[in-house]
Amino acid sequence: MSIEKKRSGFGTRAIHAGQRPDPTTGAIMTPVFMTSTYVQEEPAKTKGYDYSRTCNPTRTALEGNLAGIEGGLHGLAFSSGMGAIHCLMSTLEPGHHVITCNDLYGGSYRLFTTLFEKFGIEFSFVDTTDLAQVEAAFQSNTRLVYLESPTNPLLRLSDLQAIADMSHSRSGVRVAVDNTFATPYLQTPLALGADIVIPSTTKYLGGHSDVVGGALILDDDDFCQDLRHYQNTVGSTPGPMDCFLVLRGIKTLHVRMDRHCESAEKIASWLEEHPKVAKVHYPGLASNPQNELCRKQMRRAGGMISLELEGGIEAGKAFAMNTRLFALAESLGGVESLLDHPASMTHAAIPREERIAAGLEDGLVRLSVGIESYDDLLADLEQALDTV
Repeated sequence: MSIEKKRSGFGTRAIHAGQRPDPTTGAIMTPVFMTSTYVQEEPAKTKGYDYSRTCNPTRTALEGNLAGIEGGLHGLAFSSGMGAIHCLMSTLEPGHHVITCNDLYGGSYRLFTTLFEKFGIEFSFVDTTDLAQVEAAFQSNTRLVYLESPTNPLLRLSDLQAIADMSHSRSGVRVAVDNTFATPYLQTPLALGADIVIPSTTKYLGGHSDVVGGALILDDDDFCQDLRHYQNTVGSTPGPMDCFLVLRGIKTLHVRMDRHCESAEKIASWLEEHPKVAKVHYPGLASNPQNELCRKQMRRAGGMISLELEGGIEAGKAFAMNTRLFALAESLGGVESLLDHPASMTHAAIPREERIAAGLEDGLVRLSVGIESYDDLLADLEQALDTV
């Protein structure tokens, strides 16, 4: 067990895991090693680094930190979340089958259907909140169950422990969980039985809307070597400045997440009572059918809310265009509040009939609740709803 896994407090791990003062200068912050190559003492005799696509000391610190906060042994950092997912999917072979959720992020759907299906990988998109549907989707060639929990953008939860047990009762099936919305501060999928955790470090981990990145975290030594082979071969690795920015962001993750959650919980409750709001998707609400599961496997319900207005798509678009603090933009998890219309923005890659069948209505709006003053956020939502 690594020293990172032994540290009991999340805040301690967030600030210290994978890092130590620079041995040359004593700098407490990990230096940004802006170098592409490293001098060798003799052919193939290095100090652990030969080329920065393969490894870089700043990235090494970030990968150790990511493993520490997720409670894993190994972390691999990538230049985007999609790069991390691509690396994981590259370990599959033609004829392999993947079970995944039917309301996942549009970019993941696009990667699966336009690239990996072409390479002979089969996908079943099912409602993973329904354990019976997951059970029925297994085939003899199933090798991966790929989950988002909460999902993007409907905030549906999968019972991670139950699905992990179900998967591991079969030979050769791994479970991967996109933990972007929850973050390791609110949920630790490895502790619930998952084999791989995938965060977009662009979002809450970076936390300041100034970096793009992704990661894979796992415990399996042999599988980690396979993933590192693809990571190095394909080359979607982050630069040292990107790694530094994510490291800096993680140091305040727990503090920021408490503020995100506090405001989101109050906003979700307020929206639920508003006469112009038809439905609020937020697992932290007592009225949400998955509230019990949320309390079981998450610390809190997070900073994301989705809602549908009584006026449908026109009302949703009008609302999205009239907020002032909630900026109309893709992405999420930054200190500033953002608003997204998934059907035309982040999830436009999914055919409409498939979106609707999964419950993602045309008028749905997704909120990323930032850490601004709660009263100002509430006032902004109230004035925008007045325009609908």
